[in-house]
Amino acid sequence: MNAAVEAELYPLLPKYPAHVGIIMDGNGRWARQHGLPRLVGHRTGVENLRRVLRAAVELHIPIITLYAFSTENWKRPLEEVQGLLHILGDALEKEVGELHKNGVQLRHIGDLTPLSENLKRQIREAMTLTQHNTQLIANIAFNYGGRQEIIRAVRDLIQQGVSPDAVTEELLSAHLDTANLPDVDLIIRTSGELRVSNFLIWQGAYAEYYITPKYWPDFDKDELYKALLAFNQRERRYGGLSDVEYQ
Repeated sequence: MNAAVEAELYPLLPKYPAHVGIIMDGNGRWARQHGLPRLVGHRTGVENLRRVLRAAVELHIPIITLYAFSTENWKRPLEEVQGLLHILGDALEKEVGELHKNGVQLRHIGDLTPLSENLKRQIREAMTLTQHNTQLIANIAFNYGGRQEIIRAVRDLIQQGVSPDAVTEELLSAHLDTANLPDVDLIIRTSGELRVSNFLIWQGAYAEYYITPKYWPDFDKDELYKALLAFNQRERRYGGLSDVEYQ
């Protein structure tokens, strides 16, 4: 696609979120809709990550956090969980080189403890390889839960002997998995569900939410741009009043 066509399809917007979170939902339902096994839906969803990360770069999003596997997802059938872990390892092996070439800095948020040593090694190697890239920071939330993240941060503060009176929002934020990154501005959820699902519950305190009925494997650059358009139509007051309300 040439630059003129690109500019016509996706004209520049007045404002862009500094940090976008996406709850990637609907892989299983997409598979059922197409008469396919659930794991095929999950594999297709992982393949879609590459396209969405490319779209995020093209649409001027500097930071994106993708909810890939929650701490609650371990409750799913063993066969599905094992399949998801295999798909993650396979994706790391096949995709990291291309993402590195495109300037994507990969980060992990969540708890690596329950993962196999081989999968931990793959994740750490991917982060090390891409750590100096600046085109896009991509946080992959795998075995992640917002409540568990806050608990880990509080435990860190206690272990460091921080006085209760010294605890501030800024200090706690600095001990979260997303330390040194801005809070999320826009959270997108695919598949039409109206739930937060334990995702970035601290960082998303003032985020704008955008819900689309599209299942994650069908979520593309057009859909991401629609979410950015909706974000531009929101007035973010952070608990205050708009200029009109002051008058």
